[in-house]
Amino acid sequence: MSERPTRLEPDAVHRALATLDGWTFDGNRLSKSFDFGDFARATGFLAGLAVAAAELDHHPNWSGVYGRVDLELSTHDVGGVTELDLELARRAEHLAGSD
Repeated sequence: MSERPTRLEPDAVHRALATLDGWTFDGNRLSKSFDFGDFARATGFLAGLAVAAAELDHHPNWSGVYGRVDLELSTHDVGGVTELDLELARRAEHLAGSD
């Protein structure tokens, strides 16, 4: 079993978010809404995100309605944002075609 990452300081999270468009940080988690315009594209995004999350051994919170996906990222066992969350956010951007 690999070592779990540590919780990042807020300044480090804010610096990282400067490279990720549209993400917010509330002190405990990252969040963003993605609008894909239709159900098929949103579902494809979620399928890709599921693979990325499994590769990282990470479990995001997500919800979706039709073409919209709301994503919240935090590392539950450390009670905040870690490098795992930032990496999954980067992968989400790539899957969404936003990077």
